[in-house]
Amino acid sequence: MGASGRLLHAVLMGAPGSGKRTLALRITKYFQLQKFSSGDLLRDNMLRGTDRLLCGFPRTLRQAEALERVYQIHLVMNLNVPVEVIRQRLSARWIHPSSGRVYNLAFNPPKAVGLDDQTGEPLVQREDDRPETLTKRLKAYEDQTKPVLEYYRRKGVLETFSGTETDKIWPYVHAFLQTKVPQIDQKASVTP
Repeated sequence: MGASGRLLHAVLMGAPGSGKRTLALRITKYFQLQKFSSGDLLRDNMLRGTDRLLCGFPRTLRQAEALERVYQIHLVMNLNVPVEVIRQRLSARWIHPSSGRVYNLAFNPPKAVGLDDQTGEPLVQREDDRPETLTKRLKAYEDQTKPVLEYYRRKGVLETFSGTETDKIWPYVHAFLQTKVPQIDQKASVTP
């Protein structure tokens, strides 16, 4: 339950490459929230009875309105990361297709160039992370989500966190969530 004793539905928004997945993993590690991506939502129709953190959905105003008809959204955390930082991150991102392991040549490189650390199989760059596709993708995200962010701002549930690195944004997200959601362990109250 949220700090108020009610079931809490939270949404984590941000452009592709803004650090949603990394922050969602930290949030679920330190707070009593279960993570659902839009794919999880569609597959599982959101299990009842647990606080939820929904990542990266909704992306359009129509989706936000539809989601609100089913679940009252109490909190929306928006990650505001400069486009150039995202462009650098994603152009350096490589994945191991069969496991989903993600590497970044700048800050999480594989031990051997181009090969997965665990299997030795080749890494690939996602088509939508390539520079020629990325510009269109980021523009589409901005155009689609601007009305969504305004919708949540008007509802009074939007909190925006700005920065260039997940490790610099995390302490602010952590401190904010301490006022909204019970932590898993009181020892976790120190910012990780």
